[in-house]
Amino acid sequence: MALDKNQIKEVIAKRVAKELKDGDLVNLGIGLPTLVANYIPEDIEVYFQSENGLIGLGPVPEKGMEDWHITNAGGQPVSLLKGGCYFDSATSFGIIRGGHVDATVLGALEVDGKGNLANWKVPGKMVPGMGGAMDLTVGAKKVIVSMQHTQKGAQKILKECTLPLTAKQQVDLIITEMAVMEVTPQGLVLREIGPDTTIENVVAATGAKLIIPEEVKSFGL
Repeated sequence: MALDKNQIKEVIAKRVAKELKDGDLVNLGIGLPTLVANYIPEDIEVYFQSENGLIGLGPVPEKGMEDWHITNAGGQPVSLLKGGCYFDSATSFGIIRGGHVDATVLGALEVDGKGNLANWKVPGKMVPGMGGAMDLTVGAKKVIVSMQHTQKGAQKILKECTLPLTAKQQVDLIITEMAVMEVTPQGLVLREIGPDTTIENVVAATGAKLIIPEEVKSFGL
């Protein structure tokens, strides 16, 4: 059964949440990554940071319950948990560049088998800049790309990125609705496949060569 757009986002966000550990300080990128905060297991505590100067972000607020004085770096409304705090951008980037962020979860336009990431610019389109993504990919201890596996049928996981890079060889893990792939010195290793898919389907939808271990686990909704 084909998943709709919301189900795809849910599958990805739930799987990403399983990568986070108790006590982690985590930065969530704009868009799909923000949904990860909704699926943190109740038995662990994760601290979410936004590079515009927040720590202690909670789940995405329900429609009609937004407080537009509390937004993330993308200007989207967020919730703040008890004990959350505000600070200036200099402090925020000191935390990031100082190596204190345990993981960052980012979307991508393209990512390749060498761990290169392109997620900020499409040639010919006006954009304000790459924001804090360049700092996060270098400063965070673990870089997780969370995105749909393809874009309107076009491959996004490539042998080599074609768009301007955000970071070179910094991605550790790629999580899509179809697969979990680990970036290693030997190449991209397929660790898990998603619901209602096969290894063959993942290989066909991926532009980079995949290393297939003897055991590939499955993850679901």
